[in-house]
Amino acid sequence: MVAAIGALLLVWAARAPLEVQSFIVRVSVVTLVLFLIILVGRYFTLLWFGYLHHLESGGEVKKNGIEYPPVSLIVPAYNEGKVIESALESLLQLDYPHYEIIVVDDGSTDDTLANASSMAGEYGHCRIRVTTKKNGGKASALNSGLAMAEHPIVLCMDADSRLEPQTIKSAVVHFHDPSVGAVAGNVKVVNRRNLWTRLQALEYIEGLNMARRAQGFLAAVNIVPGPIGLFRRDVLVGVGGYDRDTFAEDADITVKILTRGWKIRYEPRAVAWTEAPERLVDLIQQRYRWTRGILQALGKHRRTLALPLPDLPLWLSLIQMGFEATVWPIMNVYGHLFFAYVAVAFGMSEMLLAWWTLLTLLDLVAALAAVGMEEEQLSLVPYALIYRFFFILLIDVVKLCSTLEEALNMRMTWGKLERVGRI
Repeated sequence: MVAAIGALLLVWAARAPLEVQSFIVRVSVVTLVLFLIILVGRYFTLLWFGYLHHLESGGEVKKNGIEYPPVSLIVPAYNEGKVIESALESLLQLDYPHYEIIVVDDGSTDDTLANASSMAGEYGHCRIRVTTKKNGGKASALNSGLAMAEHPIVLCMDADSRLEPQTIKSAVVHFHDPSVGAVAGNVKVVNRRNLWTRLQALEYIEGLNMARRAQGFLAAVNIVPGPIGLFRRDVLVGVGGYDRDTFAEDADITVKILTRGWKIRYEPRAVAWTEAPERLVDLIQQRYRWTRGILQALGKHRRTLALPLPDLPLWLSLIQMGFEATVWPIMNVYGHLFFAYVAVAFGMSEMLLAWWTLLTLLDLVAALAAVGMEEEQLSLVPYALIYRFFFILLIDVVKLCSTLEEALNMRMTWGKLERVGRI
């Protein structure tokens, strides 16, 4: 749809009078400058605050003298039979003195319940409990697990995730600050098998975690990711648990906690490996749902968006969430269409080349910095060469379509992602 509208505009502009075409050239120069200022400013801000967070959280976790409260891990599962056993096996390897695992089967139609039940029992420092309920969605399953949780700290994760052994120890130290209500973890792509998943691996590091680091420096992370998030149990109960009226329960619960005055930090050593979509159609479906869910969560708290005071970090964090979901995709798609037209229609191919080179260099620098802070694979950095003009442009088109459908209140469904069992 967006591409069709852009094509019509280009055809109209090509047939316009010379004075109109001259005006378009002048507008293109101004637009280019403004776009680059916003783009560079966005990157600089995220990298700078992310680097400050990196310095602040650098070094190994000091374990001496730290008290580790017992933790309840909630694992909601719907048709996760291919991955649930490997996920639970990874949880049994966690380096933590005392925790429980609560698996909530949300009315699965496959062998999820049977596979999870086969692992129920006591494991010394850990106990696995399994329950089942009528299908009601992920938010409903998380609330069921929350009702069963016995410990003061709750870790919510996805059934297709695998946690690193140090994850809980690294994250719970933040709760020594009584003003911290939640801690966001570090999500990484485990199935880096093809072009789509490698680009997503870079996106998680450069696009998602770079922003989360910057927000973590301000203690105002705006989305605690579904694959790995830790909460005070009393905080979750106090905000009424998870709501079922959005398609992004992780974004919604995060905003609810922030608007109650709690701080939310980011812990890069709390790592969850997740299975990313391997097919284009699954990726598009996932991002469509993410965007509409974020817009729904923001819509529920729109009054906060208009009040920068008294909590400026919260306001900035929510504004960024809305900007990334709606404004930035429009600017990015428009910029590509507009400058491509100017280059072709007016023979300004040098400008297009300069545009592509500058943005590519910017992405390469950002990718190198983000990969360095994450201590990730340098082999991901070259994918920055096609990251913006191929992958991000595609994602932004999906976001635009999602935003339009949400504005029109069009019906949508969850669209369950089919797992292949990579974890």
